[in-house]
Amino acid sequence: MLNLKACIFDLDGVIVDTARHHFAAWKELADELGVPFTENDNDRLKGVSRVDSLEYILQKGNLILDSATKIRLMARKNALYLNLAEGTSSNDVLAGILPLMDEMAASNVQIGLGSSSKNARMILDKLNLTSRFNAIVDGNNITLSKPDPEVFLKAAYAMNVTPGECLVFEDAQSGVEAALSGGFMVVGVGDGLEAAHATYASLNGLTLKAIFKQLAPSI
Repeated sequence: MLNLKACIFDLDGVIVDTARHHFAAWKELADELGVPFTENDNDRLKGVSRVDSLEYILQKGNLILDSATKIRLMARKNALYLNLAEGTSSNDVLAGILPLMDEMAASNVQIGLGSSSKNARMILDKLNLTSRFNAIVDGNNITLSKPDPEVFLKAAYAMNVTPGECLVFEDAQSGVEAALSGGFMVVGVGDGLEAAHATYASLNGLTLKAIFKQLAPSI
């Protein structure tokens, strides 16, 4: 059986769903730039850093901008997102997360966060979840965004565990790729994540025992 010592969660789409806020903010910015931006585009930006997300929009619109303008646009997008996310509360924690975290804590399994978002701590505070985490690594602590495994490797290091002793929970293809390339076992949450060791539509009702059972053939 997996010698599980820690679990690392992505934030958006796993612990809380703020994708609609990101979509609205990016779409408003894209509209101002005259670049079409759809929900499919937004899905492609799951787990992608702010700077890489902006580059995606600029490439789609065949736009070349200077660094100062890019910084201004990223700041504007973030301001739009923060305004939309202001009302986030503990009621927005996705179903199944709290019982799963309770089980982890009772089993002496550490809990870490590995998110590309630079607003992760603010969102965790609003969800009243910050104190549950043994390590929080977000966009402020990394230089390489997913699919590079840096964010997960740093979270594991902060908890003094190896990738082989961790289980990552991810909802984005880039995040699954990051976990796999870093040597982690990974649970995919949502559709289109067949590369993950185990996949679920959601974490609602799941237990570590049930997850281990599905992971068994991969261990």
